[in-house]
Amino acid sequence: MPIELPDHLRKEAIASIQRYFDRNLPEPIGDLPAGMLLDFFLEDIAPAVYNKAVTDAQTRMQGRIAEVDGELYEDPFQYWHRLEKKRKK
Repeated sequence: MPIELPDHLRKEAIASIQRYFDRNLPEPIGDLPAGMLLDFFLEDIAPAVYNKAVTDAQTRMQGRIAEVDGELYEDPFQYWHRLEKKRKK
């Protein structure tokens, strides 16, 4: 599945690349080369970042699911126990 950005984010990413070049490199970069660099990052590098994010999310969700029984568990057949407790008060 290729990673694509919506148009407004793509424009912001290209502007950010251009700003980086302006501040850190001796030559500025135009719209077309910045867009081509962005395409390279999205095709070649972004999947590694995406896969790491998916793995991190999956690990976190599995941990949360493992805690569900402890957080949501209710002891059955507690009516009489609670009634006796109320009567003792």
